[in-house]
Amino acid sequence: MKPSPYFSLRRLAALFFTSLLSSLCFSAAQPIQTWLDMALPGATLHLPPGEYSGPGVINKPLTIEGNGKVIIRNDSKGTVLTVKADQVTLRGLILRGSGDSHDAIDGGIMAEGNELLIEDNVMEDVLFGISLHRTNDSVVRNNRIRSRGIDSADRGDGLRLWYSTRNRIENNDIAHIRDITVTNSTHNRFTNNKIQDSRRAFNLLFAHRTLIDGNLLNKNSTGIIALNSEGILIRNNRIMHAMDASGAGIALKETSAALVIGNDIVHCAHGFMADSPMSPTNRIVFYGNRVAHNITGVYFYGPMGGHLMIDNHFESNIWPVSIIGDGDPMDDYWSGNTWDTYEGFDRNHDGFGDMPHEIYAYADRIWIETPMAKFFRNSPVMELLDFLERLAPFSSPSLVLRDNKPRMKPHN
Repeated sequence: MKPSPYFSLRRLAALFFTSLLSSLCFSAAQPIQTWLDMALPGATLHLPPGEYSGPGVINKPLTIEGNGKVIIRNDSKGTVLTVKADQVTLRGLILRGSGDSHDAIDGGIMAEGNELLIEDNVMEDVLFGISLHRTNDSVVRNNRIRSRGIDSADRGDGLRLWYSTRNRIENNDIAHIRDITVTNSTHNRFTNNKIQDSRRAFNLLFAHRTLIDGNLLNKNSTGIIALNSEGILIRNNRIMHAMDASGAGIALKETSAALVIGNDIVHCAHGFMADSPMSPTNRIVFYGNRVAHNITGVYFYGPMGGHLMIDNHFESNIWPVSIIGDGDPMDDYWSGNTWDTYEGFDRNHDGFGDMPHEIYAYADRIWIETPMAKFFRNSPVMELLDFLERLAPFSSPSLVLRDNKPRMKPHN
């Protein structure tokens, strides 16, 4: 029996549409939420390599492994992954394409839970990177985070901690963000992170007992700024090229009992900025820091006093120290610092200068007392006026500081 031509056409059409449907299904990104819903609580989900569509919400303990070959992409709406459970691990994922809402905190990961592990992930083309809200005892490490290629003020935070405690943020590579913001969050540790080309590397507000240790902060408007944060420890960081007009390596405001140790502050508008501590018994201690090639090495403002400057090394700063405020400059304690402008000798070879190192404000007082005159500093007229003031003062210079035991060489 001869087959009907209509039967052959129908068969060919069926085969064509079946092939087309299979091709479309193969090429379309699968919803990540389907995989999350099917996984049992406590399971480890090894996602096959490929691209998945977000958003996804995790509401049970779960480990998700991507091995660097899994891309989860949002269609420029909302947050890519949201965690609403304890004991969740996100590892080896590539997250892209969040929404643009600052109010909704659109980003790569929004986490609300305890004992989370977020490591070895890449976040690109997201507004915010990782947000921890009421998240405790968690680890965020070895992630690469990038926001958008827009003005820094319009980006989102690379990391955002809100009412979150005892978290460890380690070895992350973060760039092109707005800030790392830590608000009403205590006892958090930030170690060995690299933060570049952003606005404020660290922005602390009511972030008591925070540790910032061993980080590289490069080409940000400001390295570290802490407001109303008690008992913070800033140690062994390298902070470079914070050269905005108001930029600083480390800025402390209304902060007490702070310890700033062993940091390298290079090429900033201000190396250190600080007002006087809120509590006269809880001082701010600067110990063993290198402050070099800044416009102003140390800038203290407000009522004088409450700072201890011990064994720091000052090198090639245009103005080593500027202090603006009322009170007695002797209320600040300076001892054992190394000054490249020290003009004394060490005749007994004990490593300390034979006479105190004193800094006075001569023509500097013009721009110190009249901020608009800063525009003319380093001009030939100001340099000549400063030279004449030091040669034959026609007004009483102001004592800025006295270091009774200046070191001849930097303290190791």
